[in-house]
Amino acid sequence: MSAPIALCDCNNFYVSAERVMDLSLRGKPVVVASNNMGNAIARSAEAKALGIKMGDPIFKIADVIKRHGIIVKASNYTLYADMQRRVIAATEPFCSEHEIYSIDENFVSFHGFEHLNLVDHCQKLRENILQWTTIPTCVGIGPTKTLAKLANAAAKKNPIFDGVADLSDEHIRRYVMDRFEVADVWGVGAATARKLQALGIETAGQLRDMQLKQARGIGTVVLERLVAELNGVQADAVEVVAPRRKGMAVTRSFGRPIETKHELMGAVAQFAMRADEKLRQHGLVAGRLTAFFHTNRFKPERPQYSAARAVTLYPMTSDSFELISASRRAVERCWRDGYGFTKAGVMLEQLDDAALRPRTLFEDEDSRAKRDRLMGAIDAVNGRYGKMTIVPAAQGFKRPWKMRAENLSPAWTTRIEDLPLVAAKG
Repeated sequence: MSAPIALCDCNNFYVSAERVMDLSLRGKPVVVASNNMGNAIARSAEAKALGIKMGDPIFKIADVIKRHGIIVKASNYTLYADMQRRVIAATEPFCSEHEIYSIDENFVSFHGFEHLNLVDHCQKLRENILQWTTIPTCVGIGPTKTLAKLANAAAKKNPIFDGVADLSDEHIRRYVMDRFEVADVWGVGAATARKLQALGIETAGQLRDMQLKQARGIGTVVLERLVAELNGVQADAVEVVAPRRKGMAVTRSFGRPIETKHELMGAVAQFAMRADEKLRQHGLVAGRLTAFFHTNRFKPERPQYSAARAVTLYPMTSDSFELISASRRAVERCWRDGYGFTKAGVMLEQLDDAALRPRTLFEDEDSRAKRDRLMGAIDAVNGRYGKMTIVPAAQGFKRPWKMRAENLSPAWTTRIEDLPLVAAKG
């Protein structure tokens, strides 16, 4: 029998992370905005009670924000990544294995802990995370990932579970599944949900009772595996080693529209360098680069244009200067004057292990080794002194297109000079 699986989910994670060091935010309505102060990507319970929806454009809810004194914070992903690391560290003593599913969700395996009362065990896990990080969590337990995900949703929504729901018990499982909409089941997309609803399948419980052959006919093998997992048959174990990435991208919205090719060239140069840093962190090389950019789709009254061009990288590379050159060539091929571009990005595809990359017939190994050492030195300096310490001249130094980030929190946990000072009164 497979070990029980749990999903540990941080509640309102971005807001909770902002509240760790800034006590003035506690108990107040808080919204975290996406890059460039675009949309609401996290809301405190107080903000949700005021009707703020996930994805609401900040400019459309400006009146609500002003009327209710809602605090809007710029997203601080350095802070969130560090808080995620601390949550994982607080989780590890309570499980045998863990898999990071997203920045605020973590699957864990309880292999070797089966003899314990897992509900009590997970309550202690929550207490440990809260003590170490002040981040509140909910935990869902089940024999499969799908059931653990469903249990986590139940733990969040139903106060009878007190933050921990265990669907290992058949009676509790049936109670939850018969009240859970099929469209909200993890892995059921909108199109599949419509097909299921047309067949009268409205709940997770009804989906569980579907014949496997019928499930495959509707949603291919993916839905078949989902139905199996809802029946307690584990189809996807906790992955200790993350699967190799198939692609990576760096995209940004601009603080103001870019109207010149020179500025866009500088932006994609920075994105290419950042993407390449991530490439080298994973020990990979890329075989294709795509640069893309577009105007503001939410302002149809303005001239609209979007473009994307791919460049084959031969030989495959993780050299920042080669990727910057490729990104600039891509922009050159599809640039058009007379538009204001609000977003751009660089995507790397056809990734392979750097040690196994195909060699070309006339490749200069000595030159390649020197460039690899140079890239390593750049990464080391930027890693120690900050990401923008060494930058390519191609990106420029003024960066007028830099994203808006009003009310960005300090680097509380990663830069000692940003720590608040406390003075004791005598």
